[in-house]
Amino acid sequence: MNKFFSIFVALFLVLGAHAEVRLSHIFSDNMVLQQQSKVALWGWAKAGSVVRITPSWDGKPVETKAGVDGKWKAFVATPKASKTAYHITFSDGKPVTLKNVLIGEVWLCSGQSNMEMPMKGFKGNPILNGNMDILKSKNPMLRLITVKRNGQLAPVDTISGNWQEAAPETVKEFSATGYYFGKLLNEMLDTPVGLILCSWGGSNIEAWMNREMLKDFPETKFAKQGDTIKAPNRTPLMLFNGMLNPIIGYGIKGCIWYQGESNYENPDQYPALMKTMVSSWRQLWGEGDFPFYYCQIAPYNYASISPKEKWGGKFNSAYLREAQFKAQKLIPNSGMVSLMDIGEEFCIHPMRKNVGGERLALMALAKTYGQKGFAYESPELKEMTIDKDGKAILNFENAPLWLTSFGKELKTFEIAGEDKVFHPAKAVINRAKVEVSSPDVPKPVAVRYAFKDFVVGDLFSNEGLPVSSFRTDNW
Repeated sequence: MNKFFSIFVALFLVLGAHAEVRLSHIFSDNMVLQQQSKVALWGWAKAGSVVRITPSWDGKPVETKAGVDGKWKAFVATPKASKTAYHITFSDGKPVTLKNVLIGEVWLCSGQSNMEMPMKGFKGNPILNGNMDILKSKNPMLRLITVKRNGQLAPVDTISGNWQEAAPETVKEFSATGYYFGKLLNEMLDTPVGLILCSWGGSNIEAWMNREMLKDFPETKFAKQGDTIKAPNRTPLMLFNGMLNPIIGYGIKGCIWYQGESNYENPDQYPALMKTMVSSWRQLWGEGDFPFYYCQIAPYNYASISPKEKWGGKFNSAYLREAQFKAQKLIPNSGMVSLMDIGEEFCIHPMRKNVGGERLALMALAKTYGQKGFAYESPELKEMTIDKDGKAILNFENAPLWLTSFGKELKTFEIAGEDKVFHPAKAVINRAKVEVSSPDVPKPVAVRYAFKDFVVGDLFSNEGLPVSSFRTDNW
């Protein structure tokens, strides 16, 4: 497959040297360009030819010269977002025009199957209320592009896919998490929104990283040209090379990410991998520390697909959730949304995709766009103390209106003494604190909350944002 794809790219470049200017497929009719920035545009033309780019919003041409390989790149200044449809003409003697171009906010949506899962659902795996939301999805101010799956051992510079307006026939095939995120942004900002979906179900994080990013992870095993690769989505480099590399540099505001399920067997390494990936993506994009917001994986019975004997007993996905929580402390301008309340015991793809997408949008609206008056961060454990009666007192931050269980008994807390044996605990909310105790543990030293493979979280902010699973020990 790699050999034939390389031949195709070579022919593409040769043909491009004898025809009108060509564009990378990330640029097409109906696209959205990031507002008030210098956006990169690139493609191919006859070697040495001058390519003139004329945007209709100001009519001022920008010129660049194609290199000896026919490649060219230029930067064009975009105006403030508006609902006006523009066009851009590219010419090296014979013009090519892209039509119905909007200026607005552009976000990259990446990860594995919970990002990839379309609004129509997977077979036997629905999206709650998906059909009605698809029906009502027509919106010319929301534009979508899906980068088609392509795993490559060597970097490529073009993709398959094209921009489309949001409508039932296009939205049904697009990421549900991404759609709900973009829909709420568009509604609250009253601005055109463009979403680039670059995801592959079952992918591990290493597949979205290149060799340079993975150089400090010596346990990484790289495939070689000629190897038989059965799972490109689980092979380091391949999705970065085949899907991400061709779109790096397209002007974006930020990125949303939903991945981690395929790395749950190695939680200890995940924060460093994630920190490295995000830092490297930002460097390659050259747009500073753009916002990076992500979903914590939802609880699920991972033990059913990976027996604990396989990897020393740490099959509990709470360790990966903990790793994701740690990652946000390592990555500047990032944020994590908890999904502790929507997991499904025997389905790795929660049907309530609107929850994750909208919580990501809340975070973007607050942290990136400065909107106020609503909550967007889950409460977090600040400290634990032990009182004279043997109760563990957990104090939380990000809970200005205190904590709630919505009237239900808290059933997911555990407490342990020096013997490191955890017992079910009684937990009582006291404003922004939780008092945890058990008659079986008179001298507690550690508390865990919802720290299980599958569990339904029962502790929330007053605004309904769930607390992440956590532990105070490191056993």
